[in-house]
Amino acid sequence: MRDWKSRLPTLLDRADKLSDGVRARLRTITGFSNPLMIVPYLGCGSAEKLLFGGRVLADEGFTPATSADHTWRNLINMYRRFESDEVPGARVRATFQGNHSEATADEEGYFHFAIQPMQRLDANRWQNVELELLEPSSDTASPVRATARVLVPSAAARFGVISDIDDTVISSHVTNKLKMILTVLLSNEHTRKPFEGVAGFYQALQRGAGGGEDNPIFYVSNSAWNLYSLLVEFLKLQKIPLGPLLLRDFGDHLLFSKEPEHHKKKNIKIILESFPHLPFVLIGDSGERDPEIYRDVVKEYPTRIRTVYIRSISKQPKRLAAIDKLIEEIRPTGSQLVLAPDSEFAAAHAAAEGLISTGLLKTVRAEKNKDQSAPTQPAITP
Repeated sequence: MRDWKSRLPTLLDRADKLSDGVRARLRTITGFSNPLMIVPYLGCGSAEKLLFGGRVLADEGFTPATSADHTWRNLINMYRRFESDEVPGARVRATFQGNHSEATADEEGYFHFAIQPMQRLDANRWQNVELELLEPSSDTASPVRATARVLVPSAAARFGVISDIDDTVISSHVTNKLKMILTVLLSNEHTRKPFEGVAGFYQALQRGAGGGEDNPIFYVSNSAWNLYSLLVEFLKLQKIPLGPLLLRDFGDHLLFSKEPEHHKKKNIKIILESFPHLPFVLIGDSGERDPEIYRDVVKEYPTRIRTVYIRSISKQPKRLAAIDKLIEEIRPTGSQLVLAPDSEFAAAHAAAEGLISTGLLKTVRAEKNKDQSAPTQPAITP
């Protein structure tokens, strides 16, 4: 008999599709339906092409989270995020510079656009694309609309940054699956906190050594798209620079996927090939496979990766020895892998490498001290 873990993803996929079908039938029979909404995701692009996507969902009527929310409310809100009613086959129209494009959502409600600008882009770093739902038609008098924001790196940018999120920017306990699930379910964007000094370090990387480079930052994570709005709001609240987030469909069954590396490698390659003129800095953590993934990326793009920063969260001798080996593997490429105990250490190295201004080291240190003295959420134990 096959191992139950190998069968579970298939069973979950069938259960997910069955649940979607039952809810769709109930909506048809009862005539009850929540209003629809377009959820656009932050995109990226250039003067040649704007890439972005989103999802068409039933509006579950979320209310903004607060730091005072009780555990039960966080749990209910998280249930609503993962119980989302997608709208398969929805037609969405995008309008940019007066020109229209259309896309059809897949069975999970996701849609994608690749738009070629017909005119010169304005000087804004974020380009706005207007979206409208064409089908299904809205039950209200007002059409369903949204605005997609697409990041176009500044001509002054000297490099880009690709960062993981879980256990790199924010503590998620990904090496302890039960604790990770509890953390996600019982907290919100206000109660979860970043690692000390992350905001200051990422702000310094965005500004660069010259102070006005406006280097783009991209986030590639195995977190589910259902957490997208929570993560964006978290970045805003913590003053961590915004950038496109490339997440995964919950239908991929994140806890049991045999190839979590595929998602990250694929999207890192998309970013590197979308901006061939930019070198990149990669940031991750030592908890799972970031160092190995980044090693493979460095070997495939040896002239494109300036530095790899790995937040040290695993103290196991075997893991530390494995990372030491990766450091030696990367060295001949001219890039380097730096195992950093905290953001201040990484910032000091980045300043020495000419990636950030040395004058911002004091800011990163101040941010780290501020974060260390901030109240922390109660510990979550499995």
